[in-house]
Amino acid sequence: MINTQLAVRIARQSDQSQIANLLYFEPYVHRHLDWRGPLEWLGAPEYWVVEQSGVVVSALACPIDPEGVAWLRLFANVSTVPLDVSWKMLWETVKTNLRGRELAVGAITTSEWFSALLTEVGFTGKQQIVVLEQRALPFRQRLTPEGVSFRPMTEMDLPVVARVDAAGFDPLWRNSQAALHSGFVQAGFATVALADGEVVGYQISTRNAFGAHLARLAVIPQLQGRGIGYALVQELLNDTRRAGLFRLTVNTQNDNHSSLALYQKIGFELTGEQYTVFTHKL
Repeated sequence: MINTQLAVRIARQSDQSQIANLLYFEPYVHRHLDWRGPLEWLGAPEYWVVEQSGVVVSALACPIDPEGVAWLRLFANVSTVPLDVSWKMLWETVKTNLRGRELAVGAITTSEWFSALLTEVGFTGKQQIVVLEQRALPFRQRLTPEGVSFRPMTEMDLPVVARVDAAGFDPLWRNSQAALHSGFVQAGFATVALADGEVVGYQISTRNAFGAHLARLAVIPQLQGRGIGYALVQELLNDTRRAGLFRLTVNTQNDNHSSLALYQKIGFELTGEQYTVFTHKL
């Protein structure tokens, strides 16, 4: 009976208030860890809702960004409609519309109910995102690598920062220039590293009520291992402490051993908090 009452359609800007109600008043909500909130993606392709008697009862956003990757940025559902019913309707719609494209679909989840939904339709656990923190712990202050300098990031840097990002990360973890722009405008601290006048690395960090969060750090592959990443984090720690912020957090993958080694070398410690990364190949 429920299936005959439900219909899937593309989300519209006019759905904003109804989707906001799902986000803020319903218990079953998955949001991607992102610089852009779920409502900001309205108008992007692959944003769908389930409607019942003219009322939005479920929503799923799975836009492609960057090219070749689609993250599940939102799934929200009212408690009166079975999760598996609306989820399967929306996921089948997304698969139909993305069929024939070489895509990796990803989801980072903190909830067992969403992990179960993902597993049922063929997603597999890839790795864990782990959280580390530096709580004003002493660390070895190193000299800046020879020939390297730092300055605040500007908006004009974003095209080359996007190229550094693409070179420094596997496809699943790359950020588009648009995403980096969103991060930059929200940043409390943003720095570029230069060698011979060229941007070769960067960091973007946000401020919060508890301190600061290192949201993004990258160095071009050919200069990795030369202390530039350490120097960027060192600069950031010095800046945050001067600003009166004595807790800095960062997320990384549990199998990214070079990243973990860098952060632990500079005094970060694992908090025990972690999130599962699921992927699906279309």
